[in-house]
Amino acid sequence: MTRVIEVAAGRFAPGHLGELTRIIPFEMVDAVLAETGKSERRVRDLPARVVVYLLLAAGLFEGLGWRKVWGRLVAGLEGLQVADPSGAALWQARLRLGVAPLRALFEVLRGASGAPSTRGVFWRQLLVIALDGSTLTCADGTKNLRRFRTGAGNHGGTGYPQVRLVALVACGTRTLVDAVFGPTSAGETAYAATLAARALHTGMIVLADRGFAGTPTVKAVAATGADLLIRVTGNRRLPVLRTLPDGSWISRIGPVELRVIRCEITVTTTGGTRRTEHYLLVTTVGDPSVPAAELIRLYHDRWEVETAFLELKSTILGGAVLRSRTPDGVEQEIYALLVTYQAIRIAIADATLSDPALDPDRGSFTTALQTARDQVIKAAGVIDGETVDLVGVIGRAVLADLLPDRRLRVSPRVVKRAISNYAASTAKGRLHGPSYKATLSVDILAPAP
Repeated sequence: MTRVIEVAAGRFAPGHLGELTRIIPFEMVDAVLAETGKSERRVRDLPARVVVYLLLAAGLFEGLGWRKVWGRLVAGLEGLQVADPSGAALWQARLRLGVAPLRALFEVLRGASGAPSTRGVFWRQLLVIALDGSTLTCADGTKNLRRFRTGAGNHGGTGYPQVRLVALVACGTRTLVDAVFGPTSAGETAYAATLAARALHTGMIVLADRGFAGTPTVKAVAATGADLLIRVTGNRRLPVLRTLPDGSWISRIGPVELRVIRCEITVTTTGGTRRTEHYLLVTTVGDPSVPAAELIRLYHDRWEVETAFLELKSTILGGAVLRSRTPDGVEQEIYALLVTYQAIRIAIADATLSDPALDPDRGSFTTALQTARDQVIKAAGVIDGETVDLVGVIGRAVLADLLPDRRLRVSPRVVKRAISNYAASTAKGRLHGPSYKATLSVDILAPAP
């Protein structure tokens, strides 16, 4: 693998992306370029391979414009002859590349990482996956507004066009099993059906919240052979076909036979607060030897997909609006963002494989992201012959700065960031909700009358 940067000759091999080029090697990029018909026959100052890595670097520096991202790429290359493209040249290069190579690269990288022994990856030999949706905000403009619409709201809506993103996340490692996105005119369940058809199969169990409890989604997931564990609204009346010894019962949603678990969950905190909620869960795991309480605790892993969205939208994007002002550019940028996220998550998962007892949850995504950014700026691994750490610079940084073991803690539902100065001055202590250590008790309830 060459690590010499020869921009003038058009053989730009950005080894200074460091460990990301171990996960996304040049051969992989060249292969997807060939597969999508984007391999070039003539030398350019900005070859297709360069543009792919530029887009990936843009995923690391989402708050910067394209020229500034290029500046980060070449910041550590003093003494080497490098191109100095204009903003228009970078735009033309991205337009020339198109969406297909980034989509193909995501197809290659997507999937659950880790090993069978990795904590949280499997439950009773089933790969644990969470399904959920979120939205990304793209730049305002006529072309984007033709495809992506703004969100509704009591104060004029979102202002910026929204892109709906629906993903399947491996709960143990938070890697992306698959993801689809598009206009918000289509609902989450429509995108979920697409995901189910192309990514789910026997040997998986899918966790999802109430928005996915409709008959079409349940049928779509069950048809793939994957098991499901979905919460439904508490007032939904599911007929009792037969009862099981632990108090759960067998019912149906459409043609799918399901086990229904009705439970009462009580959370008691050290602050003296006691809160009780009722949950209604449905699952295709009908084996009565599997305790209902075990399935209830498994459902808690659904929150891993929420954390993955937080890492995408807050840690990487920082709440920023996507740069691109055309629908094709938005699609290209989102795929680059997903590839970058997946590469970082793979690096964290690889690092934790060194210790089977180590939960991947303890790997800090923020530490991994910052280390990846530092490698780009420092141009690590540029000079031919320089030793590149294939064990993983990102992985070592993650292992050196592990998060503490996750504890059961509860925070009250309060406003943590005021939307106006008026709200901040009148909220009277509601802005900073403390978290408390908590204990949890679960009681299985009989079917409602």
